[in-house]
Amino acid sequence: MSDEAIIKRLKVIVKEHGGQLGLAHAIGVDQGFISKVINKKQEMSYYLIRKLCFQLKYSPEWLILGTGEKIINKPESAKLITEIQMLRTEVDILHARMRAYEIEMKELKDSFSIQQQKAG
Repeated sequence: MSDEAIIKRLKVIVKEHGGQLGLAHAIGVDQGFISKVINKKQEMSYYLIRKLCFQLKYSPEWLILGTGEKIINKPESAKLITEIQMLRTEVDILHARMRAYEIEMKELKDSFSIQQQKAG
């Protein structure tokens, strides 16, 4: 998912709600939070996507991919957001495991180097 493209669509939503403050009030977040996302000082979060989709009925497909209808009336959207969150959690877990393996691999390489130096 391209954050740049999502931010572009977020700006459309901001405009539709009379600015950042209007959108912030509509979804119950701080205006500064929206500003940080728009100005790329904070990543676009699934928390914000979820609020835009559930509270304002924007289509997750439109918001994330830029395809389909902008506003939804289908209950499948809630399921899509939940699935996205589950996949994001799985990706985070895989990243953590990968970092642990990288640390373990470095330790093994260092240990092997020390053993080679002692033997050599």
